Amino acid sequence: MSASNKVCHLTSVHRDGDVRIFHKECTSLAEAGFEVYLIVPNTSSRMEKGVNIVSFESKPKSRLSRMHHTVNRVLNEALKVDAEIYHIHDPELLRIVGPLKRKGKKVIYDAHEDLPRQILAKHWIPLPLRKVIANLSENVENRWASKCDAIVTATPFIEERFKQVNSTTVAVNNFPILKELSLDTKRDASSVGTVCYVGGITQTRGIIELLESLKYTKARLLLAGEFLEENLKETAIQIEGWQKTEELGFLDREGVKGVYQRSQIGIVTLHPISNYLDSLPVKMFEYMLAGLPVIASNFKLWKSIIEEHECGICVDPLNPRAIGEAIDYLIDHPELATKMGENGKALALEKYNWGFEEQKLLGIYEQLRKK
Repeated sequence: MSASNKVCHLTSVHRDGDVRIFHKECTSLAEAGFEVYLIVPNTSSRMEKGVNIVSFESKPKSRLSRMHHTVNRVLNEALKVDAEIYHIHDPELLRIVGPLKRKGKKVIYDAHEDLPRQILAKHWIPLPLRKVIANLSENVENRWASKCDAIVTATPFIEERFKQVNSTTVAVNNFPILKELSLDTKRDASSVGTVCYVGGITQTRGIIELLESLKYTKARLLLAGEFLEENLKETAIQIEGWQKTEELGFLDREGVKGVYQRSQIGIVTLHPISNYLDSLPVKMFEYMLAGLPVIASNFKLWKSIIEEHECGICVDPLNPRAIGEAIDYLIDHPELATKMGENGKALALEKYNWGFEEQKLLGIYEQLRKK
């Protein structure tokens, strides 16, 4: 295989089974005929789904240690691969853009989040410092992004920001894979009166309000994902709604599909912070593709998808009673809930799925190969 077909994805933070990195981007590139490598810490080196996974052990004692030692290890492993195109997935990896470019490599930066706006919501950063750090991070991120050969973003909102510093920027939205989650069989009988939340669990993603909402509803909650903040689980289990919650932890893709099979409603009530207002959370579209009606935050962008296409209900995410009442409304109106689920699935099949985004990704790679 020609050298121009060898590509390498790099992460210092994510899991080897990350949905966007591995199951979508790496797998799509491998299926398109690229020789794909994924460098990722703390797993087993192996070939999976046509992707060469290259791993190394990294147990940093702090964020600063990870940003130094782990990033250096990623660079060392990356240079061993000697690919033509490198695709980096973490802001802390931007500092290796220079070394890769000096080796004559082409570099893509994948902006999963709007980093400066994300920093403004970080509880572990002292409030007086957040704006200073956010502005500094934006300047640094923009400087290195301008030196990349292309930028891939997870939303159109992030795309518009990076287009100001790099004209070769394209939004490759994090929409679900059709063949993975589209459910054609009838739901389990236990799905009646069951709502689900799938994804990372944080305070700003609405876990406290979701648990508190359960006292206003007859529903049970399937909670799939990891608690990502210190002491948050200890707080959560003290809430009355925890008694109606089945904690499932982190699940693989087959496990996630099983959760959707057991659920009647999908929940995505993120807080109205700047990093979320213009986001397109993959869980929302996974619920739709699985045929679940969605209860979502009443953000303008989300209402234009959920309410305008009649595939769910948008509520104030900070109001547990409103969340609970929306849940019970759908439980008490099963025909409407089913219709909303059908509308959402049709919309996902028509527009919000990985098949369309995959073509954008492959287009960027073909463009860089011709340079």
